[in-house]
Amino acid sequence: MWIILGAIAIVATFTNLYMYKAGKDYKLAMAIGLSFTALELCLEYSLVSGWVKVEDWSALLDVVPGMERALWVLTIISIVLNITPILLELKNKK
Repeated sequence: MWIILGAIAIVATFTNLYMYKAGKDYKLAMAIGLSFTALELCLEYSLVSGWVKVEDWSALLDVVPGMERALWVLTIISIVLNITPILLELKNKK
């Protein structure tokens, strides 16, 4: 499931950038991209919560340190890419 949500977030983000470049209304695609990024983070948190409930400490020790860094980086990239059209509009208005 996390792959599906992540893929939808990526596709929506690039749709957002394409629609801005094409001069179309991009705000719905931006909202979808950010929403699916948030859903992906919630899903990952649920995954870790499940491991804690069943006391699968080896999964936590193996996956969580690398996953934490990846989630931070990918979330920051998603936010930056999704708000880029708004920042470019503000820059062009000045």
